[in-house]
Amino acid sequence: MTIIWLTKRAREWIVAAERLMIHPRTLATAAASPPSFLTTRVLYPYSSRLNLRQTAILNFTTMNTNNAQLDTIFKQKKILRSKVRKDLKSMDPTLRSQEDDAIQSIILEAPWFKSCKGLCAYISCSALREVDTSKVLSEILKNTDQDDHSQVSKKLYVPRVEDKNSHMRMLNISSMNDLIANSMDILEPAPVDAKGNERQDVMFADEPVDLFLLPGLAFDKSGRRLGRGGGYYDTFLTKYEELAKDRKWKRPLFVALSYSQQILDENIIPMTPNDVLVDALVSSSGVIPISSAAQAMYS
Repeated sequence: MTIIWLTKRAREWIVAAERLMIHPRTLATAAASPPSFLTTRVLYPYSSRLNLRQTAILNFTTMNTNNAQLDTIFKQKKILRSKVRKDLKSMDPTLRSQEDDAIQSIILEAPWFKSCKGLCAYISCSALREVDTSKVLSEILKNTDQDDHSQVSKKLYVPRVEDKNSHMRMLNISSMNDLIANSMDILEPAPVDAKGNERQDVMFADEPVDLFLLPGLAFDKSGRRLGRGGGYYDTFLTKYEELAKDRKWKRPLFVALSYSQQILDENIIPMTPNDVLVDALVSSSGVIPISSAAQAMYS
């Protein structure tokens, strides 16, 4: 007979799961905090007829290990965010303005931008020291296809944060006047237009978007993105990828805009399973294609 060491609380959880005829992991998920197996107060017998208990032990142990790994990753991200914020704060304003202009010029001239028919783009906030997107957005909203046949007309969706639970929508706008300041003084679209009609949500649009222009605190050359910790973009991008797959649409290109101080070497940014990779970076020095889809556009 094999002896497995469990806390009294752990034994109670396993027995409760058996009585309810549910998997112990399901019971653990519903609890505020999973039990720990790091003490040796109770001896628990194991035999071939206790497969459910064995599974519970393995699942609980795995959960505890995964939680510890995630805690380590979150701490590493917090340290990295602090460093990048300091670097951005110390960035010379003149240099920042120059990089803003260069990055937007590169985007406006890029073939993948000129050819796209629909895109989601962030509205830059200077207080957050994000790469400026005002010129790109203004150019899109000009409907330049009437005068410049090198670009097609584009449908633009911009973010609106709905709550503090990583819930964000991308709503269609046709003018910069469609934007209002939220409680954080960040511009975002009003949920309805001037006529009182609800704005189109990209998740319910009949046509796909080809491109996402993304913000972030830092990026590395393997495509990892470090956000501000809210999970809004990773959650939204994952949902849109699922939508595109379900509708058999081509996956859009995820392009991040970055100052030179924000670009790190490969695999520097720690990742969780929920983090979404970007396809390419645009800095003042040019486009850095990362994914095979991005590299194919420059081959």
